[in-house]
Amino acid sequence: MASGFFALLDDIAALMDDVAAMSKITAKKTAGILGDDLAVNAEKASGFMSDREIPVLWAISKGSMVNKLIILPIAFLLSYLLPSAIIVALVLGGLYLAYEGAEKIYEVFVPHHDAAHQTLNTEMTEADILALEKERVKAAIVTDFILSVEIIIIALGSVADEPLNIQIPVVSLIALIATVGVYGIVAMIVRMDEFGLKLINLNEQDNSFSDYVGRFLVGALPWVIKSLSVIGTIALLLVAGGIFVHNIHFFHDLLPQLPDIVKEFLVGLGVGLVVLAGVKLVMKVISLFKKK
Repeated sequence: MASGFFALLDDIAALMDDVAAMSKITAKKTAGILGDDLAVNAEKASGFMSDREIPVLWAISKGSMVNKLIILPIAFLLSYLLPSAIIVALVLGGLYLAYEGAEKIYEVFVPHHDAAHQTLNTEMTEADILALEKERVKAAIVTDFILSVEIIIIALGSVADEPLNIQIPVVSLIALIATVGVYGIVAMIVRMDEFGLKLINLNEQDNSFSDYVGRFLVGALPWVIKSLSVIGTIALLLVAGGIFVHNIHFFHDLLPQLPDIVKEFLVGLGVGLVVLAGVKLVMKVISLFKKK
């Protein structure tokens, strides 16, 4: 009986080693989209009243956890019943990521007003502020759902050849990191200016070391968010390009002389621009029909 117990412990230890190894590999493959998730949520979580930032982040993170609880069982069931569907979902997700990355680049050169980015102003009543806050939280949770699907599908695609006893803990761990890790970092980013102000008011002296650090943190916040947005866009295109290169033979054999990272970026950008042009064309046709 004792030998059976120790054999069970050995099996558990071997399983945990496999889970740890696969989690490390999967985390690398999902790092790009996790970076974009961080950039998107840092942008969406900023701009609220100082005392509402943490409650808003908590509301979004709870919504994110619910999203994962909905997506994970469906993804595991799909992987078990129809494994080939994971590749199809992965490529479709890649099309969306490529489109989103290309759209962000397009908006830099052809900016347009978006009502969804409405910000707070001094003329708004408390009811208006709460309504806007609720609307932005809802929009953030919807965006998180889309990104969560992509994170879980990419993670699942990384362990598609593994048995379910490896797939479930690895993908669940990545999903947990995507919520706790991302929103924990977002919380630190959006509170960076508040911490800076506390450092500035730490003592009565002018131009003390804490004043310099505090002013740096306050001034750095908008630049950090903008930098995350740029990094997130590049990461989107790299992740999308990687999906196409590794799952579609045409792209795999294309431009073999280029380094993989350059090839994946160009493929992601090229496909994204094509999808973006298609979406713009369809929207244009729909708008013309509505006018008639």
